[in-house]
Amino acid sequence: MKMCKIFLSHHALLIIFSLILCSSITVRSQLTTDFYQNTCPNLLQVVRQQVKIALVNEMRMAASLLRLHFHDCFVNGCDASVLLDGSDGEKFSGPNKNSARGFEVVDTIKSAVESECSGVVSCADILAIVARDAVLLSGGPSWKVLLGRRDGLVANQSGSNSNLPSPFETLDVIIPKFNAVGLNITDVVSLSGAHTIGLAKCATFSQRLFNFSNTGAPDSTLDTNMLSDLQNLCPTTSDGNNTAPLDRNSTDLFDNHYFKNLLNGKGLLQSDEILYTSNLSVTTTKPLVESYSSDSSLFFKAFANSMINMGNISPLTGSAGEIRKNCRVVNS
Repeated sequence: MKMCKIFLSHHALLIIFSLILCSSITVRSQLTTDFYQNTCPNLLQVVRQQVKIALVNEMRMAASLLRLHFHDCFVNGCDASVLLDGSDGEKFSGPNKNSARGFEVVDTIKSAVESECSGVVSCADILAIVARDAVLLSGGPSWKVLLGRRDGLVANQSGSNSNLPSPFETLDVIIPKFNAVGLNITDVVSLSGAHTIGLAKCATFSQRLFNFSNTGAPDSTLDTNMLSDLQNLCPTTSDGNNTAPLDRNSTDLFDNHYFKNLLNGKGLLQSDEILYTSNLSVTTTKPLVESYSSDSSLFFKAFANSMINMGNISPLTGSAGEIRKNCRVVNS
C-alpha cells in the first residue's frame, strides 16, 4: 500500500490508474472461490437447485435475477443493498420501481441456504452465485464466482437513480458510469449482452417509436418490420406496461444473437442500438459488437470476465457490514 501512495505523489496524471490498480489488488486478495469451502461446502449445489426450480416456473426469471446483481453492484458496490425493503430503498428508485423483480426467489434461495448453513452466507454472495447460475442455465457461459462479500447496512436510493445506466442515455453518458466503478468499454459491450435474455416494458423504448428526439418521426435506426410490430404493441395510448423481448427471436436463450440484431437495426432499447450506430461507437463499441456477433465463444469469454469484474466492485469484507439473516432487512 505504501508503494501505491508514493506512486500517486510522483505523477498526478496517474492518480486514477493507481487507485484502480491498488483497489484491484486488494479486492482480488479478499474474495476467493473457496471462501465457504469449510463453512458451507454444499452452498453452490443448494443455490443451483433453487435457481433451476425458479427457471422451470418462469424462464424470464433468469434475466431478472441477473439484473438484480447488476443493479446491486453499481450502487454502493456488491453489498445486496438492492434487496433492502423500505420506501427510501433502492427498490423504489427510478430504474427499479415496478421493474426490478425476483425478490421472492432470492428469499426462497436465502431460506434454503440458511437451512444448510445458518448465518454464514451473505445475500451479496447469493446474488453473485445466482447471476452466474441464471446465465449458465439459460445456455450461457459459466465462471468461478469469487466469494467473501458481506451485506451492506444501508440502501442508496439517490445513488440508484444516478449511478445506473439508463436505456435513454447516450454512450458519452453510459461509458463514464461504467468507468466510475472501474469498468471499461469492453465491459460496457459484453455486459450489455445480458440483454440476450429477458423482456422490457414499452415505457423503456416507446420514445423511439413515434417522435424520437422530437423529430416527429420514429428512430431511423430501427428495423421497419420491428418498428411496425412495436408500434402495435405500444400505441401512444398505452400505459407502457406491455413487454417485448430484448433479443428479438431469441428471447430465453443466452447467446450472441443480441449482437446480430444490433447489426440489423433490431436492438430494442436505444442504449442497445447505439452500441453499433452512434458516432461515438465507431471508435469505441462498434468493433466489439461486430466481433461478438460473429464469434459466440469470444462473447462468452468476455461476458464471464466482465461479470467477475463487476462482482469485484467495492465489496464489503472482513468485519465490514454483516451477514443478513433476512435479505430484506438489516439484522436487529
